[in-house]
Amino acid sequence: MQIISLISFITSTIGVPALCFAVYRILYSRIKEADKRRTATQEGIQALLRAQMISEYNKALDKGYAAIYSKESFENVWKKYHDLGVNGVMDDIHEKYMSLPDRIV
Repeated sequence: MQIISLISFITSTIGVPALCFAVYRILYSRIKEADKRRTATQEGIQALLRAQMISEYNKALDKGYAAIYSKESFENVWKKYHDLGVNGVMDDIHEKYMSLPDRIV
């Protein structure tokens, strides 16, 4: 009877912490993987927004103006881009775009 109690004690003492550690490792790896996917998604969205703003800026620069509705749209995209992380180059393009005339005079 004492052997069964001893085996039960050892199993419960070593088994539970080992099980907890295994569960922790599984959860930790899933959290890290989800974090990597989230970071990649944010960086991808930021890259797409950057490309859109650069394209819009170049079109407006070629025309010599940016319509008011285009500036509103650009401002909305820039705010979302900015929320994902500041980029000094895009801040400069934002300022230049917003300073373009509304129409050709």
